Amino acid sequence: MKDLNFNLTKDIVFFDIEATGLNVLRDRIVQIALIKYRPDGTHEELEMMINPQIPMSPEAIAVHGITPEMVKNKPTFGQVGEQLFHFIGAADLAGYNSDRFDIPMLMEEFNRIGLELDISIRNTIDVQKIFYKMEPRTLSAAYRYFCNAELEGAHDALADVKATVDVLKGQLVKYKDVDYIDGDNFRTKAPIVNDMGALSAFTTNKRVVDVTMKMKYDSNGVVVFNFGKYIGKPVAETLAKDKQYYHWILDKEFSTQMKQIVKQLVKDYEAKQS
Repeated sequence: MKDLNFNLTKDIVFFDIEATGLNVLRDRIVQIALIKYRPDGTHEELEMMINPQIPMSPEAIAVHGITPEMVKNKPTFGQVGEQLFHFIGAADLAGYNSDRFDIPMLMEEFNRIGLELDISIRNTIDVQKIFYKMEPRTLSAAYRYFCNAELEGAHDALADVKATVDVLKGQLVKYKDVDYIDGDNFRTKAPIVNDMGALSAFTTNKRVVDVTMKMKYDSNGVVVFNFGKYIGKPVAETLAKDKQYYHWILDKEFSTQMKQIVKQLVKDYEAKQS
C-alpha cells in the first residue's frame, strides 16, 4: 500500500535486527536496518553491519546468511551506538515480532554502552501482534475460513472433533498443489496432501525434542539442553557425567515425555562408552 501515508504526530522508526542468536540477553546484533518516518511525510533510512565480538550460532547463520568473516572488520556496537541512539531519538518504534525480540535486544545493547532506550516515552507497534489478533488461530476461526460457516457448539468436545475433521478436509482442498514457502524463503512443493504420514512430517517441528521445549536438536542433530545452566550442551553426555543433575531432572516437575527421553539418551550414551 505505497499510496497510504501514516497519520503521524511524531517520528516513528521501523527497524529490524539480525543477531548472533535468539537470546536477547546474551546474543548480539550483527545487522540493523531502520527507516524513520516523520510527520511531514519525509523518511530516512539507516542500515549497518556490526561486529558482535562474540561467536555466532550456526542456526543464526543459516537463517540470515551473515558470517563472522562478513562482520569481522565492521564497527562494534560501542562504536556506532551513539549514532543509532540519536537516529531513533524520541521516536515511536515499530517492527515485526519487535516487542519480544528486536526492542529488548536493542535495549540490552544500548545498556552495555551506558545508554538507556526509554520505552515509557514512546509507542511501540508490533505488526506481528496485529496480524495474530486480527487473524485469530482458533478452531472457530479456522472453521469459518475453511468451511465457510459458523461453528456451533464450540468447546463441546464432540462438536470440536467434528469441526476439526471438517477443517482438515477443507485444508486438503484449499492447499492442494500449493507450495509452502517458509520464513527463510525455502520452498516445499505442495506439502498438504491426503497422506497422514506426509502431514505429520510437515507439521512436526523437527528441532524440538519434547513438547515442553526443554531440549532441542542442534545443527549437528545432537540433542542439547534448551534451558538452565547447561543450555546448549549435549544432554546425554552431560547427564552421564553429572548424575546429580540427572536425578534432579527425574525428581522435579518436568514432563513425563522429557524424563523418558532423558533416560533413553543417557542409557544409549553409556552403552556406547562401555
